[in-house]
Amino acid sequence: MKTFQLSAQPRTELGKKATKALRANNQIPVVLNGGEIIDLPYAGTLKPGEKIVAINKEETKGLITTDLVVTNDAVRKLIYTPDIFAIELDINGEKRMAVLKDVQFHPVKDTILHIDLLEVSDNKPVAVEVPVKLEGHAEGVKAGGKLSLSMKKLRVKAIYTNIPERLVINVDNLGLGKTLQVGDLNFENLELMNAKNAVVCAVQLTRAARGAAAAAAAAK
Repeated sequence: MKTFQLSAQPRTELGKKATKALRANNQIPVVLNGGEIIDLPYAGTLKPGEKIVAINKEETKGLITTDLVVTNDAVRKLIYTPDIFAIELDINGEKRMAVLKDVQFHPVKDTILHIDLLEVSDNKPVAVEVPVKLEGHAEGVKAGGKLSLSMKKLRVKAIYTNIPERLVINVDNLGLGKTLQVGDLNFENLELMNAKNAVVCAVQLTRAARGAAAAAAAAK
C-alpha cells in the first residue's frame, strides 16, 4: 500500500453548530477509531480531541477515539481515487497510522460531510476493500466468450503492511462458461472476507460462441 501524508488538528468543539461552522470554512470533521482499549473507570489523562466510548454493557471496558479536523484540499487525493492508502497522520507533531474506514457525502451536493479513519499497527489485522485487477488472456475468450468482472473490490483482512494496492488475478485458465469464485482464490498473508461462493469474474457465452458450439455439435 502507498502511504498518504495527512495533517490533522484535534477537534474539541463538538455539536451541530460547531460542525456546521467547520464545513462552512472548507473543513471536514474526522473520527479516528480503533484506539487503545482501556479499563473503566479510566484514571489516565486524555489528549485534546480524545474521548472514551464504552464497548461492553457493563461499561468496564472502553475505547479511546479521537475527534479531528482536516481541510477539504488535504483529503481530495485520498478520497477521489480508486487507490487505497496507509495514512500517516500528523496530529500536532504526533505520528499515527490509519486507513480510510468510511466517508459520508452530502446526498445532493456530493461534498464530503464526515470521514471515519481506523487506526492501524503492525500487530493488529484490519479489514479493508482492495481493488481487483485481472491479468492474462482467458481460454474462454479465445473460444469466443466475453470476460466479465463481477466484483471490482474484495474485502481482505491482514496486517496493513501486507495489504497490496491491487489483488491481481490471473485468468489464463478460465474456460468458456466458467466462473472464478472467492473460494478459488488464495493470497499470501491475506484472509478473504467475502462469501466463498461469490463470483469474482466469469467468461460468458456470447451469441457467436453459442452459434459456433451449436454448429460444431450439428457437424458431429
